[in-house]
Amino acid sequence: MAQHRKQRPDRWSAPRRARRAPVPAALRAAATLTLAGAASAAVLDGAALAEPEATLAEVEERVDALHREAEVATEAYHAATEAAGRAEEEVDRLRDRAARRTEELNAARRALGSQASAEYRAGGLPAGLALALSADPDDFLSRAGVVDRSGARQARAALDIEARLRGVEQLRAEAAERSEALADARERAREQREVVTDRLARAEDLLATRTARERAEVLREEGTGKTAGGGRAAPAAAPAVAANQRAGAAVAFAWGQLGRPYGWGATGPDAYDCSGLTQAAWRAAGVSLPRTSYSQAAAGARVPRSALAPGDLVFYYADFSHVGIYVGDGLIVHASRPGTPVRVAPVDSMPFTAAVRPG
Repeated sequence: MAQHRKQRPDRWSAPRRARRAPVPAALRAAATLTLAGAASAAVLDGAALAEPEATLAEVEERVDALHREAEVATEAYHAATEAAGRAEEEVDRLRDRAARRTEELNAARRALGSQASAEYRAGGLPAGLALALSADPDDFLSRAGVVDRSGARQARAALDIEARLRGVEQLRAEAAERSEALADARERAREQREVVTDRLARAEDLLATRTARERAEVLREEGTGKTAGGGRAAPAAAPAVAANQRAGAAVAFAWGQLGRPYGWGATGPDAYDCSGLTQAAWRAAGVSLPRTSYSQAAAGARVPRSALAPGDLVFYYADFSHVGIYVGDGLIVHASRPGTPVRVAPVDSMPFTAAVRPG
C-alpha cells in the first residue's frame, strides 16, 4: 500500500461549474458582434471554463486515497460477514433447540392427555356408588389412593408442560433477536461492499485517464523502490530463516505467493487481499487465524518493532486495516491493493501500528 501523504483538496469530489454574470439588457440590445468576433469570444470562454488537467502526482494521491478507503471498507465488510455467519449459526442452533423442545412438549401433552382420558374412563362412577358396587371395599380404597396420587402426578406433569412451554417461547424469542442481528450484519456487509465497489471504480476511472507508463508509476509499490524515507528497498532472494517450524511454514507459503494478483475479498489460491494472504499463510502452518486484520491483531502475543521475527504479523494504520507477514531483513510480504501483485516491501513503508506473533 502506498505510504500516507498529505491530502490536497479533493478536486474530484464534485464537478466544478463556472459562474456567468447576468447579461445586462443594454448588451443584449447591442447585437452587432461579427461572426468572427463571436467565435473568438466562445473560444476564450471555453478556455476559462476548462478544468486544468490533474498532474500525475495528484492522480497518484487520489488513487492512493481511494484504495485506502476501499481497504478499510474491505476489512469492515469481512467483519460484518463474519458477524453474519456467527449470527446465522446461532439462529440455526436456537431454532433446532426450539424444534426439539417443541416435540418434547407435544409428547408430554399427548401423554398427559392419554393418562387423563384413561383415568376418566376408569373413574367415571361417583365414589359412593363405586364403593357400593365394589365387591371388595378394601380394594376400592387402595385404588382410590392410586387415583389421588395419579392426580398429583398429573399436576406435576402440567407444571412441567408449562415450564417446557416457557422454555420454547424463550428459545423462539432468542432466535428472533439473533435473526435481527443477522439482518443488521448483512446490511452492514452490503453497505461496505458498495463502498468498496465505488472506491475501486473511481480509482479505475482515474487510472484510465493516464498512459500505461503513468498507470504503472501511480501503482508502483513500496517493494519496487519507495520507502517511507524515500530510499530504495534492497531486493531479497529468499526469506530469512524462521525461529520455529510453524513460522517457517507460514513465511514459506507467503513467499510462494509472490506475484499472485490482489483480489478483493480473496483468500487464495489464485488471488489474495491483505488479511486473506496472512490467514492462508498461517493456515498452511496449521494455525487458524480470523478473517479480518482487526481480529488477527488479537490472535497472538504482541511484539515490539525491535523484536520482529519471521512469521510475525505486522499491522499498519491506526485502524489496523492493513496487514503483512514479516519475512526478515526488514521486509514484509503483503497483498497491497488492486493493480499490484503480492510482493515484498520494507516493513516501514507504511505507518507501523503493531505486530503480533501467532501460535
